[in-house]
Amino acid sequence: MKKSLILSGIAMLTGAFSATAQVPEAVGKCVKAAPAALNTIPVEWYSAPLGAILALLIAVLFYKKLMKASEGNDTMKEIAQHVREGAMAYLFRQYKVVTAVFAILFVIFAALAFAGLQNAFVPVAFLTGGFFSGLCGYIGMKTATNASARTAQAASEGLNRGLRVAFTSGAVMGLVVVGLGLLDICIWYYALDQWFFTPENMKTGWTIWGLELVPANCSIPEKYVYITTTMITFGMGASTQALFARVGGGIFTKAADVGADLVGKVEAGIPEDDPRNPATIADNVGDNVGDVAGMGADLYESYCGSILATAALGAAVGVQQYTTVGGADKIIKLITAPMIVAGIGIVLSIIGMYLVKTKEGASQKDLLKSLLVGTLGSSIMILLALVYLQHLGFITWGIFGSVVAGLAAGVIIGQATEYYTSAEFKPTKGIA
Repeated sequence: MKKSLILSGIAMLTGAFSATAQVPEAVGKCVKAAPAALNTIPVEWYSAPLGAILALLIAVLFYKKLMKASEGNDTMKEIAQHVREGAMAYLFRQYKVVTAVFAILFVIFAALAFAGLQNAFVPVAFLTGGFFSGLCGYIGMKTATNASARTAQAASEGLNRGLRVAFTSGAVMGLVVVGLGLLDICIWYYALDQWFFTPENMKTGWTIWGLELVPANCSIPEKYVYITTTMITFGMGASTQALFARVGGGIFTKAADVGADLVGKVEAGIPEDDPRNPATIADNVGDNVGDVAGMGADLYESYCGSILATAALGAAVGVQQYTTVGGADKIIKLITAPMIVAGIGIVLSIIGMYLVKTKEGASQKDLLKSLLVGTLGSSIMILLALVYLQHLGFITWGIFGSVVAGLAAGVIIGQATEYYTSAEFKPTKGIA
C-alpha cells in the first residue's frame, strides 16, 4: 500500500499521461539559443538511482529471508510445487506469444524510425519497457508461489510470524517494481543527457545509419523535450506487456475458477478448493497469474508512467518559462523532481515496512491497524522530505499540495475499502 500511496501522490502531479514520440515543431522553434556546456545533473538527482538500487538489494534480502522459512509438511510442499509448476508453465506460454508481438512491433517502429516518422530511440525504448515489465511479473509470480505454503505454515505457528512472512513476500514484488522502474528511468535519463545530448552533439548533430539521434543546432529547451518524450515511449512497451499479463491472466483465472467449481461442487459434489479436485490447482495458478504476475506488470507501467508524464509536463512548463524564469536550471529541476521524489519515497517506504508488526492473538482489525501504521509513517516522512525539496526549489507549494491530496486520497480509499470489505466492521457483518 505504501508504494501505491506514493504513486498516488506522484500521479496527482501529472493530470494526464500523453506525449508524442517526436518533438513538436512549435516547441522546437520556441528558443534557438546556442547550446551551452553545463552540468545538467543536480546532485540531488542521484538519490533516485541510489533509491532504486537500494530497493532491489532489500528485495533480494527479503526473498532470501522468505526462502529460509519452513514450507510445512509434505502435503503442503506437494501442493505448492504443483501450483508453482502450473504458474510457470502459463507464464512461459504467455511470454512466448508476447515476445512474438514485441518482435513485430519492434520491426514496425524501426521502419518508422528509418523513414523519419518516429524518434530513433523508440524501438529500443519500447523493448526495454516491455522487458522490465515482464520481469516484474515473473519475479512477483516466483515469490508468491514460494510464499503461499510458507505463509500458511508461519500462520499456524503464530499470528505475527504469519504476518511477517506474508508482508515480506508482498514487499519483494513491490520493491522490485519500483526498483526496476526507477532504475530504468534513471538509466535512460542519464544516458540521453550525458552521452547523447552533449554540447558538441547538440551543435553538430549525430546521425547513425541514417537515423538522426540528435538534431543539429539543438537548443536546450529542445533537448529536454526530446529526452522526456523519448523516455515516455518505453512506458508504451510496459503498457503492452501489462495488457497481455493483466487481461490474459484475468481470463485464465476466471476460466480456471469456474471450471473448478463446475467439476468439483456441481459434478463431483466435493467442497470448493478441495485438494481432491485437480482443477483446484488450476484455480490457484489462475489467482497467481492474474493477481500477481498481471498486477506486477500493471503496477510497473503505472508507476513509470506517472513519473515520466510528470517529467514531460515539467519539460513543457520549463520550455514556456525558459527565457523568463530560471533558464535551463529551472527545466532541469522540474524534470528531475519526480525522480527525486520517487527515490526518496523508496527509502522512506522501506523504513515504513519495518514499522509493520503485531502481537500474538491479535484480531484482523489489529492486523489492519499494524499495516496502517506503516502506511501513515511513510506518508508523513515523505511529506517532510517534500518540504525540504520545496526549500531547494525543485517543487512549488502548489505541487506539495497536490502530493498531499494524492496521499490523503490513497489513505482514504484504503481505509474505506477495509471498512466496507473486512469482516471486522458493520457493513460486512450486516450482510453476513
